[in-house]
Amino acid sequence: QVQLVESGGGLVQAGGSLRLSCAASGSTDSINVMNWYRQAPGKQRELVAGITRYGSTNYADSVKGRFTISRDNAKNTVYLQMNSLKPEDTAVYYCYVDARWRGSFWGQGTQVTVSS
Repeated sequence: QVQLVESGGGLVQAGGSLRLSCAASGSTDSINVMNWYRQAPGKQRELVAGITRYGSTNYADSVKGRFTISRDNAKNTVYLQMNSLKPEDTAVYYCYVDARWRGSFWGQGTQVTVSS
């Protein structure tokens, strides 16, 4: 099992920044991909950004150039630096990990609200 604890959400004005963190514990040796997803009210959950164990990244078109995903393998932690935030970035942000043979796991979610 892998446990995920997210932090860093909150309320920010448009144009501001937030940094999300997701710390994994438990059977972390199997973790490969670590992703951030988000879900806005009335919308489907969508992939925001992902990073592999070796540092390869991918981003949703809507956040390219504004968000940066990174990870610290020694701390089993993934980060999402969010800059130039827009009201449409308002959502619950979820951490997700692919722990290969151990399965996949979701965090509890953290609310990000961007006011105009």
